[in-house]
Amino acid sequence: SRLRPRARTRRDVARPGVMFWPSSSTQRTFRPKKNAPVGSKGAALKQHIDATLGSGNLREAVLLPPGEDLNEWLAVNTVDFYNAISMLYATLGEYCTDKNCPTMCAGPKYEYRWADGVKVKKPIECSAPRYVDYLLEWVESQVDDEATFPQASGAAFPKNFQSITSKIFSRLFRVYAHIYHSHFNQIVSLGAEAHLNTCFKHFIYFTGAFSLVKREELAPLGELVDGILGGVQIPGGSRGSGS
Repeated sequence: SRLRPRARTRRDVARPGVMFWPSSSTQRTFRPKKNAPVGSKGAALKQHIDATLGSGNLREAVLLPPGEDLNEWLAVNTVDFYNAISMLYATLGEYCTDKNCPTMCAGPKYEYRWADGVKVKKPIECSAPRYVDYLLEWVESQVDDEATFPQASGAAFPKNFQSITSKIFSRLFRVYAHIYHSHFNQIVSLGAEAHLNTCFKHFIYFTGAFSLVKREELAPLGELVDGILGGVQIPGGSRGSGS
């Protein structure tokens, strides 16, 4: 069968070399890790991801394996990056609170308001933890929808699947932007700086390889992104950054 991300027991194991356990204050935003079932196409691709990540070559790890379907690759990686950012953010539960972060921002120039077009049609201002909670729930609802992330072998992905994943990655980037601008000192105090940087570098390599996040969306961390890519230009284009 194809990729079927699903929740399992509450284990919070991040990238190789770092293990995080969410505190009691992270219950609202922590999501149980999602994975593909053993024996599925998704599981095989996940093994490929883990193997290439283990080699330490992140640029190689993001490349589409020869002969594999692009949508399958995007689907498995969507779940992988969802897990990474969910678990990373969970470590900041005692720092990123409604009181400390009353708005979802990335520095003084960028503020994000939430809207999903279904439950919340008009963008609303909300605290950072509330925004992230909305975001992770929104991603999870799509990942668990077989019409969007099909499970059955031979079932087709929707024609706009790459657009769907692009929107997901664009919004996941905002969590990284908020962490770097508002909580980097806490990340350092937790000893997680190297882990954050590795996760973000992997994220930028992957989204850059498949043109998933527009250049203007990356503006809050533009200098960091440019440093990671070494001058490789991110495709431009128009995409609203408010919701």
